Amino acid sequence: MGLTIGIVANEPSGDQLGALLLRALREQMPDARFVGVAGPLMQAEGCKTLMPLERLSVMGLVEVLRVLPDLLRARAELLHHFLAAPPDLFIGVDAPDFNLGLERRLRAAGIVTVHLVSPTVWAWRAGRVRGIRRAVDLMLSIFPFEAEFLQSQRVPVRYIGHPLADAIPLETDQAAARAQLGQSPAGPLVALLPGSRRSEVERLAAPLLLTALACHRQRKALRFIAPMVSPALSRRFDALRAQLAPALPLQLVSGQSRTVITAADLVLTASGTATLETLLLGRPMLVAYRMHPLTWWLVKDLRLVKVPYAAMANLLVGRELAPEFIQGRCDPRWMAPALLALLDDAPRRAEVRAEYARVHRLLRRDAARTGAAAILELIAARARPGAASAIADLAAPR
Repeated sequence: MGLTIGIVANEPSGDQLGALLLRALREQMPDARFVGVAGPLMQAEGCKTLMPLERLSVMGLVEVLRVLPDLLRARAELLHHFLAAPPDLFIGVDAPDFNLGLERRLRAAGIVTVHLVSPTVWAWRAGRVRGIRRAVDLMLSIFPFEAEFLQSQRVPVRYIGHPLADAIPLETDQAAARAQLGQSPAGPLVALLPGSRRSEVERLAAPLLLTALACHRQRKALRFIAPMVSPALSRRFDALRAQLAPALPLQLVSGQSRTVITAADLVLTASGTATLETLLLGRPMLVAYRMHPLTWWLVKDLRLVKVPYAAMANLLVGRELAPEFIQGRCDPRWMAPALLALLDDAPRRAEVRAEYARVHRLLRRDAARTGAAAILELIAARARPGAASAIADLAAPR
């Protein structure tokens, strides 16, 4: 019988990353069994899910407090399951505040633990490193600066590159994407990406729709398109569109975010994984985000976050190549002029595309197979004498 691997993802972006890793693991271990919390992509790779992924999908300090009792119940249920039926290895995909606590308890029970996607200890709450050392046998890092930091903190880590950088080609076909979506090959098209969580859509739908409406009033040729991650979010976004911008030429699409971004000339997106996906697809973007006022106060006035940019795309580039409109600046009065200015600035858009292509090449390392190989090394190390020193070797720079 093959190995049993537990795996927990908490949101659509984690479902994407987890599915790519599962596919690579199945290539090497076709008899392996995967069980945990999975979205549709991971389930398509053969992972049995113990509860809906949406139950764990929430973002923001204040937003988490509202559902904290259910999150704690969900983690207790998962802990009970994995202790009652111990997997040979457990993988937590991102969501460190949820998964690291689970990993720490499982590791204390003798279960080998891996965490995919480093917590942002390099950005805020650096004290979490001590907890990471207790929780994981191996951290799989998807950004190079993360691995450098964790190595300096004596965390066993392997830099694997980013799976999305491997999955997305260096060259994209805009005309084919437009044809697939039924969009005209000519004329400017702007993609609106309001986020993958209900809380994000509730906060961002209005400023994005009103920005699009303000731009359309000045440029009647402009068209808009928005990918929706679920029918429920699509219905909510469409209801807000009917209320705020009923005449806006906007196409709602079920899923297909990459196709939508590829079809667009410009993207107005929520901060999050979507900024990385937009970078990898080579599209200029503006980044918008609103959070609960208390969350914003904790982040800004208490200076809990130690990085200069909100968008991962800007952190990777090292400058604000994608203009950021956060909290009070997430307003059509600011965003509409910036969007139109970028549409009119062809040299600037070309500069953005060139810089994004450079970063894309740096992140392409066949991440899923590299991560799967590191996991197989870890499993082999635990199965032979001298496992402790062998596992420590995984922290060595590669």
